Amino acid sequence: MTSPVVAPALSDVLFACAGCLRDVLAGRSLTESLQEVPDEWRAPVQSVSFYVMRQLATGQALSGLLLDKKAPNRLVESLLVVALCLLAVDESQANNKARHVPVYDAHTVVNQAVKAADKHKKTASFKGLLNACLRNFLRNKESLMQAIAVRSEVQWGFPKWWIHQVRQAYPGQWREILASAATPGPMTLRVNTRQISREALRQLFIEQDISCHEAGHAGLVLARALPVTQIPGFEQGWWSVQDAGAQLAGEIVPVHDGMRVLDACAAPGGKTAHLLEQANLDMTVLDVDSHRLARVEENLARLKLDGPHVHMRAADAAELSQWWDGVPFDLVLADVPCTASGIVRRHPDIKWLRQEADLAKTAALQRAIVLALWQTVAPGGYLLYVTCSVFPIEGQEQARYLEMSLAGAERLGAPGQILPLAEQAGSVAPHDGFYYALFRKKPESGKDG
Repeated sequence: MTSPVVAPALSDVLFACAGCLRDVLAGRSLTESLQEVPDEWRAPVQSVSFYVMRQLATGQALSGLLLDKKAPNRLVESLLVVALCLLAVDESQANNKARHVPVYDAHTVVNQAVKAADKHKKTASFKGLLNACLRNFLRNKESLMQAIAVRSEVQWGFPKWWIHQVRQAYPGQWREILASAATPGPMTLRVNTRQISREALRQLFIEQDISCHEAGHAGLVLARALPVTQIPGFEQGWWSVQDAGAQLAGEIVPVHDGMRVLDACAAPGGKTAHLLEQANLDMTVLDVDSHRLARVEENLARLKLDGPHVHMRAADAAELSQWWDGVPFDLVLADVPCTASGIVRRHPDIKWLRQEADLAKTAALQRAIVLALWQTVAPGGYLLYVTCSVFPIEGQEQARYLEMSLAGAERLGAPGQILPLAEQAGSVAPHDGFYYALFRKKPESGKDG
């Protein structure tokens, strides 16, 4: 008989969240940091950490006003910021109890934050300072919130440079793009139609009181997110979690049985699986990270898409000599590294991990990868350029450069820039931000068809 899972004390959650925030501010991803949180704590710690990442500008601004001088150390500062983010929840959020907003009694937060400070030698001697700052905030909440409300980074929850870039690129839509990151994206599934039809799975969901609606060719959008273990068909490989915008990759490219296909920069493998679900392909799966490549293997095995026709390669996509056997591909999927600015609502730490200088660096890396991959495309074959970004330097500007630079390239119809915009005010955007450009290598003379 298994013992019941005991929920962690709020002080434990706050301290774990402070550790995660400290890591992010030091340049580590929140995903990596959460992996070190005990399994039984991870759900509440993730929930609060995601909220803190969305409200970080507010927490940091308040911390700057409440501290007379620089915080004693990064962990003390992080614990203060986490507590302030929770205390700054406004009344409308508290009354609505939105699923992504963790609501706690204010005095409970203060008491538990002080208890959390007692858990580590780097914070224990500063619990008095922490207590004073938090109680000062509660006494002067209205005036302090008014004082920071004029700051653009507080208004939108993004660094100033990010706001400037989006505003410059999309003068008529920048507000909606930034606002879309304030709430989590919907949970969207891609049905593995090799195993079950979308209609059959949807009917099964209806019988289980799981409300959903169709999206794209094989998508189902759940009315509310659920743990994968609570959704029928996960172990059987009937579906995968994949944003509706990401599912477009498998809908754009012309796939058919017998094609030789390369998915470069493939991890975690959602697009790989989508292609394999549609046709019998000779598939090469390439990623520079062998650990992430192992995740692709696990996902394909669950979906019953693995086998001798799938070839795993751990190597740098731009270094052809490391992995390419010289036989050209009919289709290359170039889902290249980017700032991931289009998926920030699902990974809110991204906006604090990136720097403005990263834009030029990722754009240069993308060019190097695609120029190398173009050499592996067969005459008459296709290359699909994909980024999960909203920045033009990684989207339309990059596509124009590639169109001019890829020898023998013909640019075909593709969605281009899709933005994370809500269909109506107050609703959630149906997909993340992506950019798609499709190129065809002109056939050799007399060999078209």
